[in-house]
Amino acid sequence: MNDLAPKERILRSLNKESVDRAPVICPGGMMNSAIVDVMNKTGHTLPDGHHDSQLMAEIANDVQENTGFENFGIPFCMTVEAEVLGSEINYGTLACEPKIQKEVFPSVKEVIYQDLGAMAKNKRVNAIIQATYQLSKKYSDIPVFGSITGPLSTAASLVDPIPFLKELRKNPTEAHRVVDYATNHIIELARLMVESGASVITIADPTATGEILGPAMFDEYAVRYLNKIIDAIHETNTPVIVHICGKMNAVRKFVPAIKSDAISTDSSISLKKLKEDYPELTTMGNLSTYLLEFGEAEKVARQTEKLKLDGIDIIAPACGLSTSTPLINITAMTNRVKGA
Repeated sequence: MNDLAPKERILRSLNKESVDRAPVICPGGMMNSAIVDVMNKTGHTLPDGHHDSQLMAEIANDVQENTGFENFGIPFCMTVEAEVLGSEINYGTLACEPKIQKEVFPSVKEVIYQDLGAMAKNKRVNAIIQATYQLSKKYSDIPVFGSITGPLSTAASLVDPIPFLKELRKNPTEAHRVVDYATNHIIELARLMVESGASVITIADPTATGEILGPAMFDEYAVRYLNKIIDAIHETNTPVIVHICGKMNAVRKFVPAIKSDAISTDSSISLKKLKEDYPELTTMGNLSTYLLEFGEAEKVARQTEKLKLDGIDIIAPACGLSTSTPLINITAMTNRVKGA
């Protein structure tokens, strides 16, 4: 059941090739698997690990070794892009991930545009790419997942999100300019990750949901700019996973238009039905975040088994992962996938 190396297994899965079993992974970013149980056990902790490349690599390795996830996932939050482009960040604590403290602009009309190259000059970005390089060279059989924040979520972390969402409709010319600006800098970050050894790029864009945008705006903004990022990453021969938050009824028909190599969803979505409706999709997920944090290990294992029986291509947490998730629940998940 476990004949393939983790890197080969995930790359074959994303390339729609045969595998011995589904990979079990946690991509980082919104699904940060640097949980308190692991950090307390090892003594390698956040928030210092957000800025120190060696510590970041150690935490990522600690997580992989202790949880059984078959990848390294960095960075450990969704604030990097917004920080580089000017927003104020609260770096959090051991148990609390970094958050946007204050968006830098009140409106799309007031955005000051930075030239490309800002990512490469940023110290925190350099810590991320150095950690990516260290992990990829030291553990060649384990994939490094570079996690990036999607274009709408990044834009809504630069511009106060309440006026920003209104301006998507009221001022589409400037709104498109801001989202395209964010997209171009995200592409730069993704390319830096790939050049440093990332095997897979994952995009989480929690602002880009059907509930928030509705179908027309989802197509106009989310699909358009996600695909611009995906196309740029594909030019480097690197696969891409996209996570879509929330309910999908209003935007379900647009999902096949997203050019990613796999689609990850919230636990409220039936991935089995999604696969039946769109057989060309490679599905990822979608074990409940709530169950992983608050449920019993036995139930976690049962739900994991259901995902296996449903033929889900890649097993992973659904929509985010709490830092207080018990390690015993995560290992119940990973062990069941591996047949242990």
